[in-house]
Amino acid sequence: MKDLSKRGLDQKEKLKVWSLWRQGKTLSEIGLTVDRHAGSIFGVLKLKGGISPVQRKRRSLYLSREERENISRGLASALSIRAIARTIARSPSTVSREISRNGGILAYRAMIADKKAFERALRPKCCKLQKGNHLSRLVESKLFDDWSPDQISGWLKFTFPLSPRMWVSHETIYKTLFVPSRCIFHKSVLMHLRSKRKLRHGKRSTNKGVYKGIIGAKTIHDRPLEIEGRATIGHWEGDLISGSNNTHIATLVDRKTRYTALVQVDGKDTKSVIDALILKFNSFPDELKNTLTWDRGMELADHHRFTEGTEVDVYFCDPRSPWQRGTNENTNRLLRQYFPKKTSLRGFDQHYLDDIANKLNKRPRRVLTYLTPAAMIENHVALTP
Repeated sequence: MKDLSKRGLDQKEKLKVWSLWRQGKTLSEIGLTVDRHAGSIFGVLKLKGGISPVQRKRRSLYLSREERENISRGLASALSIRAIARTIARSPSTVSREISRNGGILAYRAMIADKKAFERALRPKCCKLQKGNHLSRLVESKLFDDWSPDQISGWLKFTFPLSPRMWVSHETIYKTLFVPSRCIFHKSVLMHLRSKRKLRHGKRSTNKGVYKGIIGAKTIHDRPLEIEGRATIGHWEGDLISGSNNTHIATLVDRKTRYTALVQVDGKDTKSVIDALILKFNSFPDELKNTLTWDRGMELADHHRFTEGTEVDVYFCDPRSPWQRGTNENTNRLLRQYFPKKTSLRGFDQHYLDDIANKLNKRPRRVLTYLTPAAMIENHVALTP
């Protein structure tokens, strides 16, 4: 295990980071792989705007460092240019030009020549989008009108069909937006992109299975169809209801029978919530221990431990989609009769919570053709008090 306090990543680690980023991995997953905090990974990616830098490499046709060293040794041995060319299987004109551009016969040094050749290979080509030019101002105005880079690129080709100098690819626009060193567009233009991202993400980048740092999560879209149809019992929706002074109660409701269970939790941290849920679920009969659907709260970040302790799979909803846990949301509204907002929930012990849950479970429900959740669930399983 590497020391997480070590500053910076070496070149090998950076290459690994960029490789994982191109594969669509999240900051948290990359951090776990290279033993660094997610914030450190973000810093590395932010320098390039999330756009993977091209790794420089020499073309096979170019002179290698070993060939330049052979040229240097040949000159030191007073060999002719044709003799040196034969030793490295190159044409005499190639050797002659190499010597001439690097100081001549007397001053030629292999290491210096190799370094200069690498520097000369840098492309001096400037980006089409430059601060203040007409094309840049036009692109920026369209971005402020909430156009996407792809729409802008296509519109430019359509509007200026005979002026290739007015064409620019969507990828060039993205690079100009995200690479900090370019500073072509105003910073506020990023807020007009639909994604509101601060980094360029790869095509394979996805939030599926990883929500707000929750590693290895199963999404609600992976949930079996029988759960969607409320065909069987034991499929729960869960959430926390909050009170004043950072107090919380975990709420659980069975999708088919609307049977409600309340769980006392010591805090909103994942350890407290997972410990309480494991204890509660293990008090249920096996028929009621099938699945749990939760929102994207970090209180279930350690969902693997919950599954190991209960053999209950956890599914996570999409962001800002409370209707995906509609049964639980409706139940929480009913519970506010007993736990009004802005009141502390710290004084309610588990016995009191069980009494409140029992009241809800003995109320007839229109959705159940006026049967009670308690009666519905008793038809399927005998609950221990």
